[in-house]
Amino acid sequence: MAQNILLICGSLNQTTMMHKIAMNLSEFNCYFSPFYADGALGWLSRKGFLNFSILGGKHLRNTLEYLERHQLPVDYGGAARSYDAVVTCTDLVVPRNIRGKRMILVQEGITEPESLLYHLVKRFKLPLYLANTAATGLSDAYDLFCVASQGYRELFIRKGVRPDKIAVTGIPNFDHVEAYRQNDFPYHDFVLVATSSARETFKPDDRPHFIRRALGIAAGRRLIFKLHPNEDHTRAMREIRQLIPDALIFTDGNINHMIANCSVLITQYSSVVFVGLALGKEVYSYLDIDLLRRLTPLQNGGTSAQRIADLCRQLIYTPEAELVAARNGHMRRPAWKLPDVI
Repeated sequence: MAQNILLICGSLNQTTMMHKIAMNLSEFNCYFSPFYADGALGWLSRKGFLNFSILGGKHLRNTLEYLERHQLPVDYGGAARSYDAVVTCTDLVVPRNIRGKRMILVQEGITEPESLLYHLVKRFKLPLYLANTAATGLSDAYDLFCVASQGYRELFIRKGVRPDKIAVTGIPNFDHVEAYRQNDFPYHDFVLVATSSARETFKPDDRPHFIRRALGIAAGRRLIFKLHPNEDHTRAMREIRQLIPDALIFTDGNINHMIANCSVLITQYSSVVFVGLALGKEVYSYLDIDLLRRLTPLQNGGTSAQRIADLCRQLIYTPEAELVAARNGHMRRPAWKLPDVI
């Protein structure tokens, strides 16, 4: 009988990653779930208080629409059956029903800087989600952590992630950016501004200052704004129009194609900065560009999903005794073979 694998989605980026991985696991029964939580977080999400997060709102609607459009089997919350393995893009929340399962964590994209809140979360063992993606990997609730690059491996080890649990695989959606050059986006040689949803997640954002900075960098060149899908578009457009009345603003569309066609990319806190760096664009960010260059995901021709699927396959077939030994740190090396790095 084929084993069951639960793939936990979230944002549309996370959902498409899970789909790509599942496409390489055709011999298993793969089921998908929107991101979910139990306990107090589960109650808050059901009441609509967390609609700004991947637990509800636009993220939930986009995920369900994507799963339906691609006719993928849904098991909301993994409640309908038992699972032999779980693949997820975040460990900031680990529901009780998947704890102890054979689990692979896949890095979604960029991680946030280590703020004061991050250090408080680590020191006082507060819930990881309070530090957002800066705390990615710190749960130790998984068996393998598939990361974007050697630079990220070193970063996660410094944060305290066990080195024997980390596999440098590259990550889907960021591992073959050259393919984005083939597109039908009608504009070329412009300055692209990719905004973030910092305010929607209760972080400070001096948007007028950011817009003025973009104007200065553009120095008279065409400016195109691509708004983050989870921010307040009405407010964002009003703020841009007040300073740049004739700015071209997109609320949807393929931002990767826009990046491929631009001359300059200006970001705040967005994973798309990696697309710009990998394509050799002139890039600006609130984050340190030299660090981002070291963290940029592997470009392996789009094979990251296959690599992650291979590790999932190995994990499922690892004998229980070896798995327990690896989990407890009693083995010098994991029982599985990590894929070669390109």
